[in-house]
Order: sequence, then C-alpha cells, then structure tokens
Amino acid sequence: MSKPSLRPNLIAAGHDLFWQNGYAATGVREIVASAGASPGSFTNHFASKEDFAGEVLERYFAYVCGLVDEALADDGLPPVARLRRYLDLITSKLEEADWARGCMVGNFSLETAPTSEPLRQKLADIFMRWRQPFAACIAQGQASGEIADAFSAEDLADVLLASWQGAMLRMKVERDPAPLERFKTIVFPLLFGKTSS
Repeated sequence: MSKPSLRPNLIAAGHDLFWQNGYAATGVREIVASAGASPGSFTNHFASKEDFAGEVLERYFAYVCGLVDEALADDGLPPVARLRRYLDLITSKLEEADWARGCMVGNFSLETAPTSEPLRQKLADIFMRWRQPFAACIAQGQASGEIADAFSAEDLADVLLASWQGAMLRMKVERDPAPLERFKTIVFPLLFGKTSS
C-alpha cells in the first residue's frame, strides 16, 4: 500500500509560514519541519521554492475566490451594494488578524515580483483572473445605469483591486482600519457613483 502524499501538508504548512513570515524569511527546511515531512519530500513534489510558492498562491487564491463568489453573488442586491459587501467582508477578515496581515497576493507582489519572474507571472495571472467577476458585476451596474460608463468595466475593476491593495498596505503599516474606511468613504463613491442624467 502506497503512503499518502505529503504534498497537501507541505502546501498547508507553506501557506501558514508564508502568511506569517513572508516568502524570503521562510526556508524550505522550516516548511518541511512544520509539515512533519522528511527533507527529501519537498524536492519529490516541487521543482523549486518558486514552484512551491506558486501552488501556495493558488491555494490562497481559491480561498479568495470563495469570498468573491459569496460577496458578489447576484442575490437581488444591486451591483454597487454587492461590491461594497465584498469590501466589508474583507475588512472583517483583516480585523481578525488585528490589521497586520493584508492580502497574501499583495504581500507576494511587493516582495517577489521584482526578483522572481515565475512568481511575477503567476501574480499577473491571478490579478487577471481576479478582476473578471468584479468586471462582470460592474458591467451589470453600467447596463442598469447605476454605475457610470465613462470607463470600461475591466478598467474600473483593475482600479478597484489596485486601490484596495494600496489601502490594505497602509492598514498594515498603521495597524489600523482607517485607510480601509477612507477608501470606502472617498474612493469607492468616486469609482461607482451614479450616472448623471
């Protein structure tokens, strides 16, 4: 009988350690020890630390996609209210970590994009996939006249995600939700105000 794969344990351990310490400060030995695996098991499953980190990012992004689906679900609320629901849902998750963690995709973007081309490409792909449900929700709001159509839904989705990442960065630095609330109070209404007619 074959042994169960240690791959899920390694990815779970890497997720927790990258989340807590960042990419550079987390070594393969630490990941292996946390997973209760032997040192050789890592190279049996992953070609490199970069390859491994890409899989950890996919695991995290799957979690984020679940939150996006929950918040943006077309359940009768207008599109702007569903977009706002996403921000409020994420704010509650950030509060659980005492405003210290932010978003793993954003953390990796700051830390690894300048030095790792494979991870930069992985992050670029994640952002492209991330914007799709937001663009669809925004397009629905534009079609109904709730959201101005001076800019494309895709561009507005990109600006929403990039600006929100910036607010989370400031939140982590300040250990305070004030940057998130400023975003909701100032930036969000500017992006998703009603059409003038």
